[in-house]
Amino acid sequence: MKRRRQRGLTLIELIVSFTILLILATMAVPLARYKVQRNRERDLLYALREIHAAIDKFKDDMDAGKIGPPKLDSDNYPESLDQLVEGVKAVGAVDKKVKYLRRIPKDPMTNSKEWGMRSTRDDPKAQAWGGQNVFSVYTKSMNKAKDGTPYSEW
Repeated sequence: MKRRRQRGLTLIELIVSFTILLILATMAVPLARYKVQRNRERDLLYALREIHAAIDKFKDDMDAGKIGPPKLDSDNYPESLDQLVEGVKAVGAVDKKVKYLRRIPKDPMTNSKEWGMRSTRDDPKAQAWGGQNVFSVYTKSMNKAKDGTPYSEW
């Protein structure tokens, strides 16, 4: 008796197809990880630019006398990042506050809103904040970029 045409795959065909899928998957995983890391780096650069632009605008307005009065020993920089969000009273206005950030951006490397801060009197590579003012911010992540530079130095 002849068998009718059988449908389906043989064991060898299944092994070959799974092997091909395994090879393709092992090539795709590193590319996906690289893309996720690049997206985090891009988000970090964007957040740092946003905060630094707000700090610079605050300093410019304080130097021009548009907001104030300045705190002694602050060099016309904000006292904290919260001050950029809460706002500062405008000079000559009754109840007007000038705000520089809607919210403190999230640090994509640490997944928190806590940033490392440096004042004008701190060492540029210091990991401790003097507390006089906020001159610069950095991520608290200890990881390094592909080129070997720590993210905290960006």
